[in-house]
Amino acid sequence: MADILGQLLGFDDYIPPFASATGREILQGVNYASGSAGIRNETGSHLGNRIFLDLQLQNHHNTILRMVDLVGNRVATNAHLNTCLYIVGIGSNDYINNYLVPKHYSTNSMYTPSQYATLLVQQYAQQLKTLYEDGARKIALFGLPQIGCIPQELQKHNTRKCVDSTNEAIQLFNEKLKSLVTDLNTNFPQAKFTYINMYSISSIMSTLSFLNYPCCNVSTTTAEGQCVSGQAPCHLRAAHVFWDNFHPTENGNVIAIMRAYNSFLPSDSYPMDISHLIQSG
Repeated sequence: MADILGQLLGFDDYIPPFASATGREILQGVNYASGSAGIRNETGSHLGNRIFLDLQLQNHHNTILRMVDLVGNRVATNAHLNTCLYIVGIGSNDYINNYLVPKHYSTNSMYTPSQYATLLVQQYAQQLKTLYEDGARKIALFGLPQIGCIPQELQKHNTRKCVDSTNEAIQLFNEKLKSLVTDLNTNFPQAKFTYINMYSISSIMSTLSFLNYPCCNVSTTTAEGQCVSGQAPCHLRAAHVFWDNFHPTENGNVIAIMRAYNSFLPSDSYPMDISHLIQSG
């Protein structure tokens, strides 16, 4: 979604990942995302190496040190960072690749859905404070989509309808995250935090003429639910919401970003959409 937003904002190319960003291009933006990573450090560990949020924040700090060398001092660097737009979308894997897979993680037996959501948001709050302390001032926080409606959950529960228990757990997280945005804006008045209601935005997919099953053949082994390597995806890719059992297609991401940038409904964002966040002082 960061790449689509970059295009919307007029960037000539994709925002480079941290691993390959060099020279002055880091002043244009850096992508710190990592597949299967989460708020919690152990999230996604059964899938192999990943850069969890704490490490992403460390990478961001290292980028800042490189910026200081480029612009000459920390004051000028901070002034630059204060104008930057930060997009933070994390937490889905803390359910998909943690809480919802008890064969790999104990969190499901240790915490109720409410307790787990509280635990996640408390840790997330500290991580966002670190981001603020490193100079971020315009931060859009993406809530979680309707994970109970993704193909993986439908297959796991052998149903064609969204799994209510999963979506209820997701909404607990989203409600706490939205409240956190209020707290952050109160405690850090020099910054602007906004909440993007991905749960509501993702619900529109069911009202459109999109197919809610994977575009590719999905694996049932190590990379369970992901596309089988080396096999071509479906021909009618534009008609699908998901590539595999988890990841949305470009169409799904475009719709989400368009509504995050310019809210179609008042419930799409709180307290403002991304277009107004960019313009904020």
